[in-house]
Amino acid sequence: MRKRLNRIDILSLALGSIIGWGSFTLPGSKFLHESGIISTAIGFILGGLSIIFIQKGYHIMMDRNDEDGGEFSYTYNNMGKANGFIVGWSLTLCYISMIPLNATAFVLVIKKLFGTSIEFLYLYEVAGYPVYLSEILISSFIIILFAFINIKGLRASSRVQNTMILLLVLNVIIIFSVMIIKVDHNIILENYIVNYKFSMSEVAKILAIVPFLFVGFDVIPQVSTDLNFERTKATKIAIIAIFTGVLFYNLLNITTGLVYTSEKALLEEWALGSAVLDNIGNIGFLLLVISLMGAVTGGINGFMLSSSKLIGALAKYKLISDKFNMRNKNGVFEKSIKFVAIVSLIAPWLGREVIIYIVDMSSLLAAIAYFYVCYIGYKTTIGIDRILSIIGVLISLIFMALLIIPGSPGKLSNPSILMMILWMGIGFLYYKKYSTEMK
Repeated sequence: MRKRLNRIDILSLALGSIIGWGSFTLPGSKFLHESGIISTAIGFILGGLSIIFIQKGYHIMMDRNDEDGGEFSYTYNNMGKANGFIVGWSLTLCYISMIPLNATAFVLVIKKLFGTSIEFLYLYEVAGYPVYLSEILISSFIIILFAFINIKGLRASSRVQNTMILLLVLNVIIIFSVMIIKVDHNIILENYIVNYKFSMSEVAKILAIVPFLFVGFDVIPQVSTDLNFERTKATKIAIIAIFTGVLFYNLLNITTGLVYTSEKALLEEWALGSAVLDNIGNIGFLLLVISLMGAVTGGINGFMLSSSKLIGALAKYKLISDKFNMRNKNGVFEKSIKFVAIVSLIAPWLGREVIIYIVDMSSLLAAIAYFYVCYIGYKTTIGIDRILSIIGVLISLIFMALLIIPGSPGKLSNPSILMMILWMGIGFLYYKKYSTEMK
């Protein structure tokens, strides 16, 4: 009864979690400004290759770990309770934070369609970002809708996922093709190509955020017990999803760079949207909006499923209440999904800027999980698997270094670091309390 996900389901789940809101919004606000076209491409290609080495550790994990919880249960069983808790605690925030981030991105889509008319009932300002009750209600509706879909079971959520990701992929390819043919290439050539000079700093800024942008590939081990084919064969699907993500991030960045210089792109609220609207018109813009909706809903769906699985596993190992390990008649952790939804509903009240600070931590949190998975692979294998696993360990450490070493081009912002310390502190106190109660 539990083997309900086929290869297409898994591919769309991974793609939806990798090609998220950032692929549509970051070209104008970050990629072009900080790294241009070529350095961004190099950064993503190197990042994709790096994740492939890390994926080797995940391949070993899926060959040996037939439990819900993915990295958490794998670490728990191989390195004990404390290390398992570190991985589980890291991934819990990593997954859950993605849900309200995508839900608030949905508001940006509606804003682009209807303008500021949807902004009413101003409440307050947080970190320079105004919070409106109307935006909170829209985000909350999206979160509740996908909680309902996931409670209905994997078949229901995978049908929605497959449809939205198909539209996402087709529409992006159509938009890119039309833009390449229709738009004059002078802007992109003069500003990003002809006088390009390689900069390791520009490449590093992209490389540093790859763990966050590509964390979606590890939804696969979270649902490995639900696959109707051999788990180790899912590795090929993960690799396809990773390089499709590399391709699509670059396609959307190039599409934006065809129209805007890096300076002008920064002045636009949504540079990619404006580029498509001005050059293809309403039909092209509608296709783009549908694609973005596919990315946003795919991310919400994927991370809601992953986080509920993870929380169910934490409950199974008695790190949280047993009630979160109970399945409903559809075979899903209903109480876990409701918990994830409730936590996600809090975030829109904090404002999108605070959510982004929290999500920025996700690169570091994801890199911690990558490190553990590859380290266990290194300790428990021989030959080529051992060599590839140690490369994964080193890459994970490089990702972490880019995010925390002072002066690094990819260093986390001070608010993100403070929130990271706070989250680690809460985790330490919670674990200490749990350990005391279990004695």
